[in-house]
Amino acid sequence: MAVYVDVMFVRELLVDGGLLLTTAWARNIRAKPWRVLAAASVGASYVVLMLFPMLSVLFTLVVKLGISMLMLWIAFGYGSIQHFLRTTAAFYAVNFVAAGAIIGIYYLLMQGSGEVWRTIAFVDGSMHVELKMSLIYLFAAFCIGLYIYRTVLTQRRERELVQTHLADVIIHIENQEFRCIGLIDTGNQLYDPLSRTPVMVVEAALWQNELPPSWLQSIREAEVDRLVAGMGEEVFIWQHRLRLIPYRGVNRGSQFMLALKPDFVRIERDGCSYVAKKVLIGLDGGKLTADSSYQAIIHPALVQTPQADVKQETEKTTIIGEG
Repeated sequence: MAVYVDVMFVRELLVDGGLLLTTAWARNIRAKPWRVLAAASVGASYVVLMLFPMLSVLFTLVVKLGISMLMLWIAFGYGSIQHFLRTTAAFYAVNFVAAGAIIGIYYLLMQGSGEVWRTIAFVDGSMHVELKMSLIYLFAAFCIGLYIYRTVLTQRRERELVQTHLADVIIHIENQEFRCIGLIDTGNQLYDPLSRTPVMVVEAALWQNELPPSWLQSIREAEVDRLVAGMGEEVFIWQHRLRLIPYRGVNRGSQFMLALKPDFVRIERDGCSYVAKKVLIGLDGGKLTADSSYQAIIHPALVQTPQADVKQETEKTTIIGEG
């Protein structure tokens, strides 16, 4: 059987380079191209040397671990023992995901049991599995595996980032409490232009039992001006609390948002409570997030100073009202 060493070297060079770059991305390391190329060359040379029978020592676990750590040291440096071990763990995780994707896609594309049996051989009572795949298939499956890994890791990072900015929101209106989860958005700079009151955007569905059905429909269709024009047609118990907030939409056009003036809002996060009386609740007709992980967008001005005694502040707020 002919073995093209140059083809094998280039293949391993590309594979090892892809694994190292994915590891750098997973660990947020800025990798220098020449160092990654040098490390990938070491890995590719190691695979080529494994073809020589007299170098069977290269198959031992100690040598394999040593080569992989040498590659990581060349590509990313050492830093500290903790940093290096985490990078090593990430490198092996990327390798296992890529290898699993190659094997999984290989069996996924099999058309019948005959193809499965062609990969199995019995030698001296033990079963051996041999996967025969083309170079194109190997690279395609390898790239798919790395893409899936990056996609899953990206989504996980996004979820973790969102989770760190979530807070419990309790909205008090008269004798009622409305609870939801809110996302603290530092980019939310929506204020009432007249009173400079910060606006916290909340899904209107939170008040679906209080708002007239036609109002909910108008809010969903962004036709608040039409709603205001026919305001007297339907009774709404909190009509004296309504405000109209102008803002610029995604297309930079001027729009209006219907808002409620609560008695006060309490926000609880990381063991701290924030009570705000100067706040408006903007009603959004859609869903703020597809997975419903939060139902409100909290204005950053509402979480500046935590209250030392929330119970005392709540009682004070209830007595004073809007102030």
